[in-house]
Amino acid sequence: MTRDRRERRAAFWFLLPDALGLLVFVAVPMVLAIVLGFFRVDGFGSFDFIGIDNYVRMAGDPQFWSSVRITLIYLVAVVPLIFVIGLALALLVQQKLPFIGLIRSALFIPYVVSLVVVAMVWQFMLADRVGILSRVLALFGFENVSPLGEPSLALGTVVLVTVWFQMGYYMIIFLAGLQDIPGEYYEAARIDGASAWQRFRRITLPLLRPTSFFVLITATVAVMTGGLDLIFVLTGGGPAGATSLLIFYIYEQAFLFGELGYAAAIGSVLVVAMLAWSAAMFALTKGGRFE
Repeated sequence: MTRDRRERRAAFWFLLPDALGLLVFVAVPMVLAIVLGFFRVDGFGSFDFIGIDNYVRMAGDPQFWSSVRITLIYLVAVVPLIFVIGLALALLVQQKLPFIGLIRSALFIPYVVSLVVVAMVWQFMLADRVGILSRVLALFGFENVSPLGEPSLALGTVVLVTVWFQMGYYMIIFLAGLQDIPGEYYEAARIDGASAWQRFRRITLPLLRPTSFFVLITATVAVMTGGLDLIFVLTGGGPAGATSLLIFYIYEQAFLFGELGYAAAIGSVLVVAMLAWSAAMFALTKGGRFE
């Protein structure tokens, strides 16, 4: 047996467990969910084929479109903030500062805590009249401010909590990308008289393109598919549907109203939207390798 053949066989056996896991736990459920979208399912074993009726219903469902609008606002707010704050924190913790290891750990710890616990802590702090924030604002004359109870403030509050929770994770990703940039580039730029901003714009940003691409893709997917636990505990989709993200609307249709087929149809549309976004990003940026 030749060496190349042995290597291919070894690669096959190493990849087989992951491939089987993706097939059983990702690919098959996705196909079943797409198929389920063409049925009316009541949750008690009744499956009635209805064709594209779920998708027709979706097109005329104002609550669905409201959830889409809220999700897009949430996405446009969270992803740029995560990107900028994550990169800024990575640049900060890259410096040789006292207790830098402790600072890195403190920034990353929120991400490893259960999201339900995070949501409960923030709900305690933001509760009307009895929350810590409400009491602090009352000291400065801002009474009856309800960050989670007012439709105009609730989504912004959820955005801030989401960014606080996830910024440490993306800080670590950016930090790994920064550490892969050879220090000789910066040294040569300093000798040539380049300022800190010029070094950042001409060296750091271009060489972080693959990392930036990864962050944009993963952050977008996380925002569009995650957040159910956070929304469920913090606001329950309220007030007045102001924080009803699409993923929460899918949960409501499936587990509160028993519309499993309709929920599967919405989920299929969400998956297609994410695949289209990812494909467009790959096509436009060549996986982060701009020409």
